[in-house]
Amino acid sequence: MNGNKIREIRQIRENPRFRPYPEYKGSGVEWIGRIPHHWKKSRLKYESLVPVQYGLNINSDLYVEEGVRFIRTTDITDDGDLIDDGVYLETGSVEKIYLTQPNDFLISRSGTLGRTYLHLSDEKYTYGGYLVRFNFRCSVKSRFIFYFTRSQCFANWIALNTVQSTIGNVNGQKYSNLEIPIPSSSEQTQIADFLDRKTEQIDELIRIKERRIELLQEQRTVLINQVVTKGLDPNVEMKPSGAEWIGEIPAHWKVKRLKHVAEILPSNVDKHIYPNEIQVRLCNYTDVYYNDYITVDTVLAKGSCKEREFAKFALRKGDVIITKDSETPDDIGVPTFVKDDLENVVCGYHLTMVRPLACHEEFIFRFIQSDRTRRYFELESNGITRYGLGKASIENLFLPLPTDSEQRQIANFLDRKTKQIDKLIATEQRKIELLKEYRQSLISEAVTGKIDVRNEG
Repeated sequence: MNGNKIREIRQIRENPRFRPYPEYKGSGVEWIGRIPHHWKKSRLKYESLVPVQYGLNINSDLYVEEGVRFIRTTDITDDGDLIDDGVYLETGSVEKIYLTQPNDFLISRSGTLGRTYLHLSDEKYTYGGYLVRFNFRCSVKSRFIFYFTRSQCFANWIALNTVQSTIGNVNGQKYSNLEIPIPSSSEQTQIADFLDRKTEQIDELIRIKERRIELLQEQRTVLINQVVTKGLDPNVEMKPSGAEWIGEIPAHWKVKRLKHVAEILPSNVDKHIYPNEIQVRLCNYTDVYYNDYITVDTVLAKGSCKEREFAKFALRKGDVIITKDSETPDDIGVPTFVKDDLENVVCGYHLTMVRPLACHEEFIFRFIQSDRTRRYFELESNGITRYGLGKASIENLFLPLPTDSEQRQIANFLDRKTKQIDKLIATEQRKIELLKEYRQSLISEAVTGKIDVRNEG
């Protein structure tokens, strides 16, 4: 990274304060507040070259491999970019009126509200019915309004104008009547250029921290892989494990199938709540997928189950729970560990309980958490649109087994080391959150005139 980039990033870290405009007036819009005296107030429809236009309602059966890109709400990222893998409609099947023009501005009216995409190129796309289109005549005005839709005051407007049904929606006419503060064309250029530069500096810092998190996660994975198959003594004599995907293990370790040291219990308790059943708390798929541990503090949904299901699937301290089916094979076999004694908690559907009987519980958890086991489960899963992991595949997982004392040492070592790494990851994630908050604050203050950036070249 060159010296100029380092200095720019340092300036962002120092969170500089910008001066206000010399004179203000009321905007007449509570959620915007005061604006510079020489700015005007307008509505989106007065700034657009064309009236608001709704997109196409297209059945997914009409998608083709090549042709005109069809933009859906889900194709637009939080930052206003398009995802790489899109869908297409046949060239010639789309009316000209629905083909994009330079400076087209698409905004979602349903689902993820307020998500925006600014089309600045000559390339022809079309767009879906959950999006509406405006065109703001020139790239300068389009960029300024695009930044306005990334501000906190716009987020506040969305919250005030959302109509809730099964999903939230804001119709095109409401967007048309959205009130916005507008400076002169030259000032719009200065503000947009300033925000281009500053947001890129902030985004570069975010990318650095995201890469730092990736490296820490890789370090965590490598550590677990190494210790659960090689132990803590780097000088120990090694031998083949007998399983190619495990590799060599310490010569005094044993290898057993998981079914010989643990009970495997695929759950069939669904999310429905029946008044004539036992009322319980349910550990569901997402509780397992997003948490290393289930504790007394874990927030769990309400559920119900039959008496025989409660007897079989009530969670105990030391249980390991894994995901047994998913839409993608790489989400199979994700484990969590029941850290505490729980009251009235049952394992839910799409999950399998692994209840250790002749092995240290947390050692099993760490071995299942390793990349080697995850790859085994991924290969063993089967399906087309949804992938599942059968009980037999879990039962026949080969498990390298140190002595009881080593299992405890390894579990304690990994508990301590992963906590240290997780703390570093959490610190970086918090820094990213603060940078994103600062970016939105900077955008909000610039596009509403709370700070004067005309001489911030």
